[in-house]
Amino acid sequence: MIRNLAAYHFVAIDDPQALAASIRAQAGALELRGTVLVAGEGLNLFLAGAPQAIEDFVTWLRGDARFVDLSIKCSESAHVPFARLKVKVKREIIAFRREGASPLTGRAPGVAAQTLARWIARGRDDAGRRLVLLDTRNREEVGYGSFAGALTLPIDNFTELPAALEPHRDALADATVVSFCTGGIRCEKAALWMQASGLEHVLQLDGGILGYFETVGGAGYDGRCFVFDGRVALDPELRPLVDQALDPV
Repeated sequence: MIRNLAAYHFVAIDDPQALAASIRAQAGALELRGTVLVAGEGLNLFLAGAPQAIEDFVTWLRGDARFVDLSIKCSESAHVPFARLKVKVKREIIAFRREGASPLTGRAPGVAAQTLARWIARGRDDAGRRLVLLDTRNREEVGYGSFAGALTLPIDNFTELPAALEPHRDALADATVVSFCTGGIRCEKAALWMQASGLEHVLQLDGGILGYFETVGGAGYDGRCFVFDGRVALDPELRPLVDQALDPV
């Protein structure tokens, strides 16, 4: 059985190149495959390998004080859904290119999966405000599934979200808006930007869709969650749509 690890962490990285080199060496030694992005704002990673190797890598990474609070999401598959290990240094670990969206300066309030499931069942938050779920993913991802009744946007890239959201601003003024994405990284930036641009009642789904599946299953969700590897998409029980070996390249 293969363990698949998804995690991100916003923290200041003074030397992204050095961190990338260390991660490449450690992950390579443990025979892990996947994609790791390193930037001055933090770390974003998707890795797969033997369960003990994944555990050893997480222990090693958390040995760095910057990542001691790293939150991870895991799922299982019969095969490694990556062809090779790629470790890259980027300007952002998720490109957004907007002011007022840096999680290094603060974090928008979050909502736990259990709480959101209760709100979805009621259609309102605990204060009685109307609930709107905002999908911050692109149209290809949304095609595999989303929360029932969610506001989805006709975007191909995350950088297009601000313009696509603009026509909906007035309709969102009286609602509690919960932004969500695959694992939490995009909705974290989106929620911060929305707050900075004048929307008051904005939250982010802690852990994203994968964290929601892991905690409460598929309550209020239709379909699967697209993932960026050979499994293509996961159902609410975290079972892959495709589970076949990818040859190393």
